[in-house]
Amino acid sequence: MLEFFKEGLLQFLSYSGFGNCTWGHIIMICIGLVFIALGIIKEYEPLLLVPIGFGIIIGNIPFTDGLQVGVYENGAVLNYLYFGVVKGFYPPLIFLGIGAMTDFSALISNPKLILIGAAAQFGIFAAYITALLLGFTPMEAGAIGIIGGADGPTAIFISSKLAPSMMGAIAVSAYSYMALVPVIQPPIMRALTTPQERLIRMRPPRAVSHREKVLFPMMCILLTAFLVPTGLPLLGMLFFGNLLKESGVTKRLANTASGPLVDIVTILIGLTVGCSTQATNFLRPASVLIFILGAFSFVIATASGVLFVKFFNLFLKGDNKINPLIGNAGVSAVPDAARVSLVEGQKYDRTNFLLMHAMGPNVAGVIGSAVAAGILLSFLY
Repeated sequence: MLEFFKEGLLQFLSYSGFGNCTWGHIIMICIGLVFIALGIIKEYEPLLLVPIGFGIIIGNIPFTDGLQVGVYENGAVLNYLYFGVVKGFYPPLIFLGIGAMTDFSALISNPKLILIGAAAQFGIFAAYITALLLGFTPMEAGAIGIIGGADGPTAIFISSKLAPSMMGAIAVSAYSYMALVPVIQPPIMRALTTPQERLIRMRPPRAVSHREKVLFPMMCILLTAFLVPTGLPLLGMLFFGNLLKESGVTKRLANTASGPLVDIVTILIGLTVGCSTQATNFLRPASVLIFILGAFSFVIATASGVLFVKFFNLFLKGDNKINPLIGNAGVSAVPDAARVSLVEGQKYDRTNFLLMHAMGPNVAGVIGSAVAAGILLSFLY
């Protein structure tokens, strides 16, 4: 009888997390706790970091293979939920919600700000070239480079097409740098601008008519989709969501897209991306290199936006000049990057409100990252 209970206990322990735990699992669980702490204590993108952090914990509970509980096991519930990430249909739904909650008025009133959003995408291609030099394949390099756009859904969409095996590291890296925008960007902005440039006051944006707001998404989808048809899943949903918002006759649909729908998809995408970081698949030298390249890409993107404004100002006069502190907002971290522009600007002039001006390049960055993703797909996929 005693031997029977002993064998039963040993068998139970062999199936438990204690019997299958490794240092890798413990390290990843600690990383998950750090993500949750940053989201709750520091309030760095809590809607992203809390689900991802908890997903990392769930994904790194040790278990015996064949129990159908892991995100990579066929037939597991988490595997079915992860299907939306693998096949890339969560990101377009996120873009639908983004479009339904985005006001493009700042960009419409000052169209030249779209050039800042385009300039910030240089970080994507700089990281792509660097990744190639470090030995990654062209498809892997393209998936890594997109981190510089600071757009988690776009990073997931691209990596699901180009480098599925690296999706966990790329997605977590992209969302991490999105959350750390208030930490990473200010030192770069201060280093690249002079005290005089930080005091530039921009002309107040003009009022935008309802007709302009309705025409904008239709004109943009025609222009961008004809230019890069491969970006259609993201661009189409982005501008469709915006049309729902601005038309004035589909408020229920716009409210659903910008509210319950985007919230549900954010939960699913955050949780399953976190679950995909199982220690056995995630803790590799390539993952560390992806994080380093992602940081490099993000820094270059921020610097490119600021430096482009400084260059652009050489051709502008008077109140047409642009404050370089909004150059950081060219990345697609809406609205955190624009908020950083405001906070930094008010450190030097409390009456200088840059938020509305910064929203122009910020929403342009959303469009720019989707276009850059389409360009990468067009010659790599």
